[in-house]
Amino acid sequence: MASEASPRPRSATPSAIPQKRPLNLDDEQHVPAVSSPLNPDAASFRARKPPAREQREKKESLKKREAKGTDTTRSSTPDTQTSTKKSKKVEKALPDVIRPIKYLTKPPKPPDYDPPPAPTFNAVLFRGNRQFNECYEHIFNKKSFRYTNCIADPAFPSSHWFRQTEAHPFGPRFSFQEASSHILFDDTGRCITTEKAFRMARANIGAREGRWYYECKILSGVKSPNQDPALTAGSESGGHVRLGWARREASLDTPVGFDAYSYGFRDVSGQKVHLSRPKDFMPNNESFCEGDVIGLEITLPSLALHRKIVEGSYNKAVDVSDDLDPQYAAAEAPDIVRDRVPIRYKGVVYFEQFEYTTAKELEEHMNPSPTASALSTSLNTNVASTAPPNPNHPSPTMRTLPFSSIKVYKNGKFIGTPFTDLFAFLPPASKPAVQQGARDLPLDDGMLGYFPAISVFRGGAAEVNFGPEFWCPPSDLAVGGDNGEEDDDEDSEDMKSNGRDAATKQQHSYGKSSRLRGMGERYVEQIAEDVVYDLVDETDHWLNELSGAAENAGGNGGAAQKGRSASTAAGMDAGGGMMDVQQGMLGGGGGEIKEIVQEEE
Repeated sequence: MASEASPRPRSATPSAIPQKRPLNLDDEQHVPAVSSPLNPDAASFRARKPPAREQREKKESLKKREAKGTDTTRSSTPDTQTSTKKSKKVEKALPDVIRPIKYLTKPPKPPDYDPPPAPTFNAVLFRGNRQFNECYEHIFNKKSFRYTNCIADPAFPSSHWFRQTEAHPFGPRFSFQEASSHILFDDTGRCITTEKAFRMARANIGAREGRWYYECKILSGVKSPNQDPALTAGSESGGHVRLGWARREASLDTPVGFDAYSYGFRDVSGQKVHLSRPKDFMPNNESFCEGDVIGLEITLPSLALHRKIVEGSYNKAVDVSDDLDPQYAAAEAPDIVRDRVPIRYKGVVYFEQFEYTTAKELEEHMNPSPTASALSTSLNTNVASTAPPNPNHPSPTMRTLPFSSIKVYKNGKFIGTPFTDLFAFLPPASKPAVQQGARDLPLDDGMLGYFPAISVFRGGAAEVNFGPEFWCPPSDLAVGGDNGEEDDDEDSEDMKSNGRDAATKQQHSYGKSSRLRGMGERYVEQIAEDVVYDLVDETDHWLNELSGAAENAGGNGGAAQKGRSASTAAGMDAGGGMMDVQQGMLGGGGGEIKEIVQEEE
């Protein structure tokens, strides 16, 4: 055997300290060749270019500074005004605790302790054997403001002596504030019509998570082809009806499905409409005619999964379930912050707050322009703005909800699922209007979601049914709301016999773990949530006052610094009276105070 070469002798001390090789973004050794569920952005990462090197600030030499007489010692304090990327991130960091703004208003008047009056109706016309009225003497939601009924309560002195309440007629119905001023209502508030072009009305209840169902009966609209022509000869057109689900940002003077904030269906040919783009959906382009009952079911994932999406922590490989019925309930409840002030309008007190507004990204998605790249640059994203909506989109407003869908039933028969992956609505996907007095913070007021919405056009009329007695309930509701629980029990027994845990089935279920319910049940839940939020706000303001009084008594507080600023209501209340606002910080508590002085009408 040939003699082997002797090994190379190892030196006692290295000739040079080995340096760490810099990581090159284009080096394929550190990037997987194929994208995987845990690393879906591998391809885009390989295509990235190394970031441009930041230019250093050129400084003068010591001799030049001495010659100019601007010499500074090395131990001098650096300039804190110099802005860097790191300091900007720190400035934009959210506070640890976000509290609602406390408004200091005048004490309530004796009539304020009475329940809010019912809206005033003025009979206008009869249609479909129903009397439709003009609703007036109440306030309408404006473009940038939202109004809710409130009542004075002596048990809420720390808030502003008012809490939220409901007005007659009670129960799930259309909201008189969330409707166009040209909408006509019946006495129950569940039937609408108009003599104008398309106008929308939203319900006073909204869906935030789970499976919900409601029905809409077309009272006046497209005539049925099976109807006797002799009965329709010489009669006027019945108008048109569109129905669907809409968010609060959707305009009330447009039909459902006009923009990215609503999903609708046309009565003509039964087409689905989103972003003003109608597409065929019904078999044989079958229309929704007078007398038809259209059922709409919406499925939304849990709020916990929803927050992961809007916060940017969603992972498709890990979050494989909507988790509507988790095995262990969340230990931390969502943080609901409502910045609202009681204002007086025609002798009735309402809560006024800033309304959420439309986003430029969704407007660009609705009407794409050649300058889409400019928008992407302004958002500081590495992905073009033309990227389709998805749960991991760089812009929160363009993110969609997995496990979400809208199903359609006609006269109790399931038709199909025209919409999936609905747009997310929790902040920062929804943002308040940028105006003086509003806080640029991702705040959830507890009323964000998808609301039943109906649009009517020149004589079209519709009636909604939120349950529990539905006209044409689907099979899940026809069995008393059990939603196949007996089948689930049988499946669980089979899974136990196979040695598997029932939680495995839940992880791969598509909303099956949540029971389908009528929107009428949401009305009771929504009232309970409002009561809890009112109590939390009152307790928070009370504790804030105690902490401020304790620090002031110890000499650490001091008087609150007051300054002049514009009113939260843009300097004017709903009735046109000017407001005088003084704002400051409550000593030691960290909660903002705004004093409102409203002129008498």
